[in-house]
Amino acid sequence: MRKRSSLILAIGLSLSAAFSVIACSSRAKSTEANAAEIPSATVAPVTRGTITHTLNLAGQFQPYQVIDVHAKVSGYVRHIYVDIGDRVHQGQVLAVLEVPELDAQLKGTVAEVGHSKDEITRAQHELLRSQAEHAALHADYARLKQAAAAQPGLIAEQELDDAQSKDLSSEAQVDAAKAALAAAKQQAEVAGANNERVQDLNDYTKVTAPLDGVVVWRYADTGALIQAGTSSDVQTLPVVRLSQSNLLRLRLPVPEDAVQFIHEGALVNVHVDAVNRSFVGKIVRFTRNISLATRTMETEIDVENQDLSLSPGMYANTTLELERKDNVLTAPLQAVVKNGNQTTVLIVDRQNRVESRNVQLGLQGSALVEIKSGLMDGDRVITGGQAKYQAGETVKPQVQEQPTSDTDAEQGDGGQ
Repeated sequence: MRKRSSLILAIGLSLSAAFSVIACSSRAKSTEANAAEIPSATVAPVTRGTITHTLNLAGQFQPYQVIDVHAKVSGYVRHIYVDIGDRVHQGQVLAVLEVPELDAQLKGTVAEVGHSKDEITRAQHELLRSQAEHAALHADYARLKQAAAAQPGLIAEQELDDAQSKDLSSEAQVDAAKAALAAAKQQAEVAGANNERVQDLNDYTKVTAPLDGVVVWRYADTGALIQAGTSSDVQTLPVVRLSQSNLLRLRLPVPEDAVQFIHEGALVNVHVDAVNRSFVGKIVRFTRNISLATRTMETEIDVENQDLSLSPGMYANTTLELERKDNVLTAPLQAVVKNGNQTTVLIVDRQNRVESRNVQLGLQGSALVEIKSGLMDGDRVITGGQAKYQAGETVKPQVQEQPTSDTDAEQGDGGQ
């Protein structure tokens, strides 16, 4: 009897243990099933960062100035000292003309100036003589008049009248001498001005460079006849063409929709493939006028080129920073859902529940977008498959880190 009771007790304990194992296994399977039913969601944190909008354009270098150097007088080329490619400086003599008739005119004006100086000397001497004669005659008349007043009848009236007449006549001669001297001086000024004019023309026989630059073309050789380039109705031949290449203009055709962002002093990154050179330039001027043919606005950057390593006509790839936002709330562009005029994102709150938020967007990059309102720093936004999730649904977030800066590089019509 005792053995039977022990057997029954052992069987009961075994059954209880078995039921406990089965119950635990059932609860574990139920927990795993519930966990498998919670969907996962890829999320990214809302962080502060930088978004930049840039424009890539191809520009072309142009000389700062290009001029045709003309002679101001007509003549034959006696010497020409420069050729294509020569670097010249302001004031440097480029060519010398031979004008024989101009030499004769210059000698004539020099003679006129000398004659005018002699006439001035003669007039000055004549004025001194007239003044001396007038002084003597005036003194005689004064003495006779004084004597006649002291002793009436002592001096005859005829003699007194003659003395007075000579005094007045000598005074008139003094005035005439002064006028002759003034006329001589005026004639000397005319002769001097004519001499200066002819001298200037003679100086123009030396054709000089008006600026620092490079000779890009030569039109005349020794012995060639050059016409004076002073008349607009005559097609005169220049001596050389001069290009100011130590300072270049980099011209960029900015599209119409980017004109609003262009302003003086804006920085531009420039890379010249031909010489493998990169530098940062500044916008110095723009036309403020849109071309009707290309719908672009010409914009210029001044580029120092003292070593002439850059040549006019070269192309450059440029990047203009149109707009930049620093330290702003950013979210992945994939997180934004647009439905008509409404823009929303789905966020995962601290309890891992899905919540819909209306947001206001700002500057948009290639991967990030500025969030002006609707989100806070640290919010987790769902970055894909938003249609699979419902507001209030619990999800299992999988955090995916996003960059803190983004650049939207737009290619212009002339970009390479």
